[in-house]
Amino acid sequence: MSRPEPLRTVFEFELPRGYLDPAGVLHKTGAMRLATARDELLPLYDDRVRSNPAYLTVVLLSRVITRLGTLEEDDVRASVVENLFASDLAFLQDLYRRINTEGHSRAAVQCPACGERFTVDLAGGRQGAS
Repeated sequence: MSRPEPLRTVFEFELPRGYLDPAGVLHKTGAMRLATARDELLPLYDDRVRSNPAYLTVVLLSRVITRLGTLEEDDVRASVVENLFASDLAFLQDLYRRINTEGHSRAAVQCPACGERFTVDLAGGRQGAS
């Protein structure tokens, strides 16, 4: 009988482009934790979200990203998420959705050359690691 996997609450990732900070340092790797109910509720009281509901994504991601390159949790603010490239924001939105609604960061893909289907971990991590 196989043992159930322990609950995974933090997911490592690598951004497609990376966050370029004001000093010119590129931050590509990071970590995102599972969201809590509080993470999803508190942004609804934020004036920025009230005046622009699309800003919810920015505030929510700034709450659950625990590391981005050399930036630690307290340094990953909404202003950092605002300055991500669009492709990185889309990547993080998809990762958030996958880990918080589907419970994992895996996606089924198909090789365009040979048609073989396989699964990849969008969060990244070490090659060969699960």
